[in-house]
Amino acid sequence: MSFEQSKFVWVNGAIVPWEKATFHVSAHALHYGSGVFEGIRCYDTVNGPAIFRLREHLERLFASAKFYEMKIPYTLEQLDAACREVVRRNGFRACYLRPICFYGSSALSVHPRNCPVESAIFAWQWGAYLGAKGDEHGARICVSPWRKFHPSMMPTTAKACGQYINSILAVQDAVRRGFDEALLLDRDGEIAEGSGENLFVVKNGGIVTNDERHSILFGVTRDAVIQIARDLGVPVETRAMTLEELEGADEAFFTGTAVEVTPIEQLDEKKIGRAVPGPITKKIRDVFRAATSGRDTRYAHWLRPVD
Repeated sequence: MSFEQSKFVWVNGAIVPWEKATFHVSAHALHYGSGVFEGIRCYDTVNGPAIFRLREHLERLFASAKFYEMKIPYTLEQLDAACREVVRRNGFRACYLRPICFYGSSALSVHPRNCPVESAIFAWQWGAYLGAKGDEHGARICVSPWRKFHPSMMPTTAKACGQYINSILAVQDAVRRGFDEALLLDRDGEIAEGSGENLFVVKNGGIVTNDERHSILFGVTRDAVIQIARDLGVPVETRAMTLEELEGADEAFFTGTAVEVTPIEQLDEKKIGRAVPGPITKKIRDVFRAATSGRDTRYAHWLRPVD
């Protein structure tokens, strides 16, 4: 990851130089995490740069804001145009986009009353989230001692800034122990998700994943992978997943904007399956890559052209 090539940021309706995209230290979100955001990839496709499932990401941004009674002062269409403008102004062919809306500076009571809603969109060049080795040969993950918070505590289907403290604790522990990523369990001890990824288990030719009953964020890439699997004729089941099921899986993989489709090599000290990536993971990933590059026209509607 590098910000070196990022020159311009969209801030509250205007494009400004990177170094001018600043907010006050008294911003409510800095102290309490009261913001919502999205992570979106722009791909260099056969038809030029295009943003993957931009509308779906922005719809989730507005849904997250609604949970926190935050009124975003722009329409979805305005943010759509702003995302594309940020890519154009920075001259990127491929990049990672971060739209963020948060309560700004006015007061520091816990209730954000009277705090303005600030909005910004920036972009940078970001390759494989877990590195080239993880992308091609699989991620080494461990069960986190930290549990994913329950939906009765915070809305797990919202992508809110402060909620990621839970993920930070989990991934710090995993890296400290020599792993690439953490796997969080839910309150009941069943699989929830990674620190920023959804999980799929492959067994007997089908795939299994979980849903909001298990404290997950509904990933936009997760949804795309489910559609791809069904198009390939791979059965998809949505239900609870246990650690024992993951340990005995034929294959397993993460999905997410950052990780895209990343195979899992091992859980704690136990290897997953016989080959990484496994055949079904590879098929799904190959179609995903063809879709995001614009080579598979069945999924052309997932790509929002920048120009």
